[in-house]
Amino acid sequence: MAVASISIPGSTPGHNLGFDDYSLYNNLSDDELILLAIERSLSDAHNATSPGEASNTPTALGRRTVQYRTNPSPTRPNPPRQEPRHRPPTANPTDVEQDAIVQAILNGDVTTVQAMAKNTENNILWPDKYGWIPLHEAAYYGQDQCVRVLLGAQPSMINKCDLKGQTALILAVYREKVACVEMLLEKGADPDLANKDRETPLYKACESGNAEIVVMLLNHGAVVNKHCIQGCTALQEAVSRNNVEICEILVQAGAKLSPTNMYGIAPLFTAAQSGHKETLRFLIKHGADINSEASDGATALYEAAKNGHKDIVELLLSQDADANKAGNKGLLPLHIAAQRGADGIVSLLIKVTSKYRVNRSGVSPLHLAAECNRDAVVEVLIEAGYDVNAMLSDDRSMMYEDHRSTTLYFAVANGNVEATTMLLEAGAIPNLDTFNPLLVALRQGSIELVTLLVEHGANVNAYVPTHPTSFPATLIFGMKYLSMLKYLMDNGCDALSCFSCTYGSGPHPPHQETSERDDLRYNTNTCRSTGEPVQFCEIISTRWAGPIIDVLLNYVGHVKLCSRLTEHLDSLEDWEVIKEKATQSRPLMQLCRLKIRQQVGIHRLRCIKKLPLPPRLIKYLNHDERNQENVL
Repeated sequence: MAVASISIPGSTPGHNLGFDDYSLYNNLSDDELILLAIERSLSDAHNATSPGEASNTPTALGRRTVQYRTNPSPTRPNPPRQEPRHRPPTANPTDVEQDAIVQAILNGDVTTVQAMAKNTENNILWPDKYGWIPLHEAAYYGQDQCVRVLLGAQPSMINKCDLKGQTALILAVYREKVACVEMLLEKGADPDLANKDRETPLYKACESGNAEIVVMLLNHGAVVNKHCIQGCTALQEAVSRNNVEICEILVQAGAKLSPTNMYGIAPLFTAAQSGHKETLRFLIKHGADINSEASDGATALYEAAKNGHKDIVELLLSQDADANKAGNKGLLPLHIAAQRGADGIVSLLIKVTSKYRVNRSGVSPLHLAAECNRDAVVEVLIEAGYDVNAMLSDDRSMMYEDHRSTTLYFAVANGNVEATTMLLEAGAIPNLDTFNPLLVALRQGSIELVTLLVEHGANVNAYVPTHPTSFPATLIFGMKYLSMLKYLMDNGCDALSCFSCTYGSGPHPPHQETSERDDLRYNTNTCRSTGEPVQFCEIISTRWAGPIIDVLLNYVGHVKLCSRLTEHLDSLEDWEVIKEKATQSRPLMQLCRLKIRQQVGIHRLRCIKKLPLPPRLIKYLNHDERNQENVL
């Protein structure tokens, strides 16, 4: 750091009085120093700076650099002494004397500080742009002897605040400058004067974790239960820092164990939330209410489960914390633990959580675990006997646009094959939701999920009640993938309904071609305002019509194409053979296959390979085209 200097008005740079020079004049009085400066000014008058010219001499102050003006009077070499100002001319004073005393404080130059504090022209009450006076600087940097000198010169400034309402005591406490804290308290600093956030020196001492300063403040009468602007006390701050030593000091001084902040949070809640086991033990030992609730109804146990603090949950449960207290949203600690994926905590809470209280909440922990893809938790809950077919309550189901209700729906919606498998093997029914999970899997194009659901009884002819169609809604989402469409047909999906058209060979309403992005997707705007169901020919796109109709024809007998489907097939010359396939009489083998499948039934078709039939016949019934020639 460059050596800061003070320029004497009218002097040359070579005659600047630097801070190092002060050591040469320690024995001079203030008046003698002033006379010396004047003599230098007179001897170098011919080199004086012209009136109003700015000096470019920098002042290195550590925190700021200031330029100042000198205005010597060439006509009056010995100007009359000015009276000291009682306030700075602006809110951001830049007087060189102010900067000089600050630099002296930073250097710990007590003699210079003493000299300048005595000089009435150096108003030590002038604040800088932050509202700091030299006393703040001295306290902040731990210059206790400078604090003593400044207070000796101006005792009334001891409780002066900066723009943030901080006193010198608060700054010294925050910086853990023990000697300065002691000096300020002995000189009468107010131990309860808070900053603009209503944080007292005691609160700041707890924030810093300095037990020595805490004791010092309490011995000088600091009030132990004052609240900051957010309602926290010193004890709450000590708990948040997991400082048991300070907690003991505060409690011995009369700190209340369960004061709450503006959110209704007590110190015990803070300890549980932060995972501070030692302070939690301390509070429980001294009688803090273990089941106190925050403003949102959450308990310490709920918060510990939410944050995954297993050891805290164990401690609270060992002290009989109530696991069946629900928050304002109706969720229990078990719910939040399942949602966060804390399977170890879930295992602990299952033992003490009432299933009746779970049912009253309108949501199972399985729902939350499946929604958040917490597979380990899903497994733990299934093993504990939680109902895999539990339904969301109506009000909770209405929170979702698709009105989902089951745990299975959440798993399928997330594309979670592992959770879906666990739920289905545990007995989940795939047909309980308004919007069938099979439709979700089809829309995702997940053949793995579709296969799982169909094998466990999903309805391949599922409809959407809110958007009626004359054909199964499964076709809407399945026909984009021909292999998936064929799989649905193999397992009993109703292909015949696709050829049933109320318009027949007559004219159809104007056709709205779907965009490439929305092609073959279910458009809810297709439903007519009359309430009549949408027909297959109204939603199929021209560019996909041929292959889809070709697959469907393999699963029907004699059908007649409506004018709209015929129009689609006429749009491409290569599709003429598909049109002929529909208009010609169906082979007897095809009709027999359909009749046998009808007699077997849709449910037995899923396990047709296990039927006591010849393998070649089973392949034929399954529409195994690769081996069909051998059969015929």
